[in-house]
Amino acid sequence: MWQTAGQDRIIEFLRDSISRRSLAHAYLLVGPPHVGKMTLALDLASALNCGEGGIPCGACRVCQRIQQGKYPDVIVIDKYVGRDPKDRRKATEIGIDTIRELLQRSSNLPPYEGNYKVYIIDDADLMSAEASNCLLKTLEEPPRHVIILLLTSQETALLPTVISRCQRFELKPVAFAEIENRLSKFDGLNPDKIKLLSRLSGGCLGWAISALQDDSYLQSRDQRLSEFFGLLTRSWSDRLLYIQQIPSDRHSVEELIKLWLSWCRDVMLLKYNCEEDVTNLDKLNEIRSWANMLTILEIKDFINSLNKMLVNLSYNANLHLLFEVIMLDMPKKEKKADYSINAAGVNN
Repeated sequence: MWQTAGQDRIIEFLRDSISRRSLAHAYLLVGPPHVGKMTLALDLASALNCGEGGIPCGACRVCQRIQQGKYPDVIVIDKYVGRDPKDRRKATEIGIDTIRELLQRSSNLPPYEGNYKVYIIDDADLMSAEASNCLLKTLEEPPRHVIILLLTSQETALLPTVISRCQRFELKPVAFAEIENRLSKFDGLNPDKIKLLSRLSGGCLGWAISALQDDSYLQSRDQRLSEFFGLLTRSWSDRLLYIQQIPSDRHSVEELIKLWLSWCRDVMLLKYNCEEDVTNLDKLNEIRSWANMLTILEIKDFINSLNKMLVNLSYNANLHLLFEVIMLDMPKKEKKADYSINAAGVNN
């Protein structure tokens, strides 16, 4: 049974390819983080080596060992491979030595146990230019028994020559109903929490399961939103002081801005009486309060500013200057509105 959720058309295509023995030698799996790229890659590896007619049974010794990362013919390569656990924070790329040792040389050897040797390169966009060119040599003359899977959420960072030699699949966000259905199989879960996590996931089942098993994300989110709520009524000097607390790494900043954007989207939805589509369901009272304070034009302008900041982040702009601009663009109110005044509807 395929464990991948919400990608039925891709699964159907792969099953048909296996049954007709018309597999590509390399596949590119593109999609946002935690959408299920690794799950699909392991499913395909199981389907190729399980021996159950192209369908991974999930119960045999082969399938179980693949899921546990203990099957010798399924090799997962990422930026951490070969590194001491103490040095993991320093890992920033997949180097040529990793590709040469774990893929290029070993791919010429026949499978140890299974039908295929499957190489899964996670975050393939992190390959150095040298590593990518090294991979190209194998992609150009692939051994018959080898399947290479490249997983990425940043396709544009890959070499065009690498992309052109792969069959591309784009994994779409999973429907909220499907995520709720999967989460409901966990024992003892509150239905409200299931619904909240499905909305916050953005269609990424892996993220929802991770947040379900580790409350630290929701706790961090609550803290960041509380800080954000306060900024609306703070003075300019207080806002500039807040910048000193901003994380220095760009990934964390990007996550913070996306959280602010989701909040602003929810405020806008309430302005148009679309409460049923709100993402941050557990914060409806605060969203109503903001919707009472802000006009549609103020929200639209601030959303535009946040989107511009995300673009500038990708161009490696100065973080401090970007946040100074955002603090100046953020609407400013003298005091927080009472959401209870107009809980049924908000002013335009």
